[in-house]
This record gives sequence, C-alpha cells and structure tokens, in this order.
Amino acid sequence: MRGITLPAGTPTEVVAFVGDLWWRPNGPVEDPVAPGHEVLRRSRLRVLGTADVIVPGHGPAFPADGTAPLWAAGAAVAAAPPRWRAPILEPRTRCRAGGARAGPASAGGGDRSMDAHAAAGGGARPGGEVPGRYGTAVFRPERAGEDERIDLGALAYDEVTLARLTALGAGPGWTCLELGAGTGSVARGLLTRAGVSSVLAVDRDCRFLASRPQPGLATLEADLTDPAFSPGRFHLVHARFVLMHLPERERLIPRFAELLLPGGVLVLGDAVDLTSAAAPASPYTRAVRAMWQGLRATIGTDVDWTPRYPELLRAAGLTGVAAEIHVPPLLPGSPISRFWADTWERARTAMTATGLVDDAAVDAAVRYLDSPDCAALSPGLITAWGRRPGVSGPGCPGGR
Repeated sequence: MRGITLPAGTPTEVVAFVGDLWWRPNGPVEDPVAPGHEVLRRSRLRVLGTADVIVPGHGPAFPADGTAPLWAAGAAVAAAPPRWRAPILEPRTRCRAGGARAGPASAGGGDRSMDAHAAAGGGARPGGEVPGRYGTAVFRPERAGEDERIDLGALAYDEVTLARLTALGAGPGWTCLELGAGTGSVARGLLTRAGVSSVLAVDRDCRFLASRPQPGLATLEADLTDPAFSPGRFHLVHARFVLMHLPERERLIPRFAELLLPGGVLVLGDAVDLTSAAAPASPYTRAVRAMWQGLRATIGTDVDWTPRYPELLRAAGLTGVAAEIHVPPLLPGSPISRFWADTWERARTAMTATGLVDDAAVDAAVRYLDSPDCAALSPGLITAWGRRPGVSGPGCPGGR
C-alpha cells in the first residue's frame, strides 16, 4: 500500500512507520521518485511534530528530532494542514481568552519557538505604550503555516529543554504547568518521555493544542497577565519564549513562583543574543537587528534583561538557582535556519518599518541562511531554574 503513515503508541512514545517519507535514516533528503516534493516536505514536518521515533522504509529507526533529514537547502515549505491525532475522549478545560499570546520556543517547543526580541532594553515604548501584542499585531495563529513555524523552533530546542526538565526531576507523579504552550511539543514530551502524571497547557489561543490531544494533557485558554490567573499548584511550572514578549515580565516571575508546590521547580527560558549587536555587518546581522528593533516597537519584545534570570529567580525566593545557554548551529536547511526565514517573512512589515532593511535586504538575508557562505551565530536559548523551599507529598522533588 502506498502513501500510508502508521503511528503506533507505546506507554512511553509515539512510533511512526513511514516507508514512503524516508528511505533510510540519512535520507535521501530529496526523494527522486516522490510525485510531489512539496507534499513530501510538508508530510515530513507533520510526522516530526507528532512522533518520537521514526521507522523508515529501510534501515534502523531514528529519533524524530532536528537531526532528521527534512529538505534540501533553499527549499520553500508551504503550510500543511493540522496534524492528525487519534481522538481522545478526555475533558478539556477552557476559560476566557485575552492578553498576550505567550512567546517557539517555542523552540516550540512550552512550544513557543524563539520568535524575536528587541535590541534595545525596555519592552515598551517610552511612556509604557506598546501598540500590539504577540498573536494579534504579528505572528497571528490564524495565518496559514504559523504552527509549522512554531514547530521548526521546537525541533531546534525541544531536546535540550526536555533534557533539562528531566534532569531536574520531572517524571512519574509530577503535575506540570506549561505556560505559553504553543503547539504543545514540550507538554507532550513531558507526558510521553518523562512520564509525568499530567500537564496543564495554557495559552491565549489553544487551537494548535486542541488539534493534537494527548492522554494526560488538559488545555486552558487564559491571560497570564490577569491578576486572577490562578490555575493551581504544580511540581513543575515551565515557560519558554514567553516572558520576552510580555512587558509585565518582572512582575510575573514571583507570581509564577507562587504556583509551585513546596519543593517544586520553576523553569524559565527565553532568547539570548550573544553576537548580533557586535558582529560584522552581513545580510544576516542586518536582518536580525531590524527584527529585534521592529518587534520591540510592534509588540514590546525584549531580551536584554534575560541574563538577569538567575537574580530574578533568587529574588522570588527560590533556591538552587542556576542557568545555562544553548545555541543551535545555523546550517543550510536546518530547522533553526528555516525558522528564522519564516519568522522574517511574517515580521517583514515590522522589520522594514525600522528603516534598517528593505524588502530586498530581507530576501538577501533569507538567501544567506541557505548559502554555504553563511557564517553566523544564531540567537540562543537561556534556561534558568529555581526551586521553592519545602517538601510536599508523594512525587514531589522535595528539597533536592
């Protein structure tokens, strides 16, 4: 039978049998007998957003992560329809929508992939005014392909995020809160790979979460900045690429810490840019600088403050505070390179409004990402964590 992908669930992961999408673990990237390469690329991305393990037509199984061959450098990927998931009869929680759509990452990745940030400090304009918010002024979820863009960021960042969460103890018996959950890749990873008991995934718009249900996963549409937001207490509270988009960020960190059970862990991740301000001018650095500045003016995005995460978590009363940085390599055709190209396309209006670039310069930056001459360092993910003092009941990490 031709053209069939068979997903199979196990107690710990989802395995996809995809003989028509990948011949072998190493490709070929472009199937020479595929009837439509565009459809092939879209189908591969759908599988990567759903499965944990891929079984190709020939050869051994391989992980469904950023190492999987996707498409050749320079290939454009059109929007794919929502991913299929077997219907699961499970209650789903919803409440009022409002506020900011939390920020890839997560990415995806928390599934909000790393969308963009401002070069200069202060998320809002002078006077505290921000003209729009994430998901309304830019990166609108109803725009075709927005979930694919988020998933590309998740492919770049989910492995390091899930490794950190499990290293901090996430596992059986834990209840978890995923803030700004996006398409839900981290939430699902906590359930299928870490084996946590439950995850409540919160976002302003849950359409992507609703299209991919999972046992143990509940969703909540809510405004994280609402003073009335109080979904309960959890062993783990995680947000990735969220606070960078919210001008209320410093006020929210202590509130998120209050959502922890005694002994619980707060893990926060956001964008960190190590080089673009000082790097030599190139099509890439010009586009990055215009993106940061344009999104600051448009939605108040800011990551200049993210290196302060450890001190802010300590000020919130948490202990065992630490942080790390992950920077994925910019390689032609890689998930992070495709993510940036799509992000620049969707943020093009904000970028060109800065006067730093025009449409031709944005196009040149996209070509540079897919060029073997590309030599640049991508913005990375800073992840910081701290633990609420005390010990709660069974399954709690306790005072570790």
